[in-house]
Amino acid sequence: MNRVAAALAWTVGLGFGVFAVIGTVFFARSGRILHVMGFPAYGEGPFERVGIPTSIALLAGFVAVCTAEVVVGTMLWTGRRGGRAFALALLPFELAYWVGFALPYALILGLARAVAVIVSVRAQNRRGS
Repeated sequence: MNRVAAALAWTVGLGFGVFAVIGTVFFARSGRILHVMGFPAYGEGPFERVGIPTSIALLAGFVAVCTAEVVVGTMLWTGRRGGRAFALALLPFELAYWVGFALPYALILGLARAVAVIVSVRAQNRRGS
């Protein structure tokens, strides 16, 4: 289950992180939100509707969260100590961005990753007891 969780973490971290970097650079250069296939790349969503405007800091924060997601994936894949705890600790920050940027696929994949981590923890606890 750790490897399933790792694959999901890499999918989310890289899949959304690459566009986050591109979107951040575009925003920094132009002051506008990048649109990909007609959809805004990290802007014009729930964050803005509640008064949190798109900014370089907000976008850079998302890049950092995506980078942490890739690190989590690597930790889970290699069985590094603390990988599962890091994966669960990162979840609230990810959730804030996924909801704030209206990223339903990231939400689904991220929650699937969390379930895989919890199943892995429970399986280890059963073996250890």
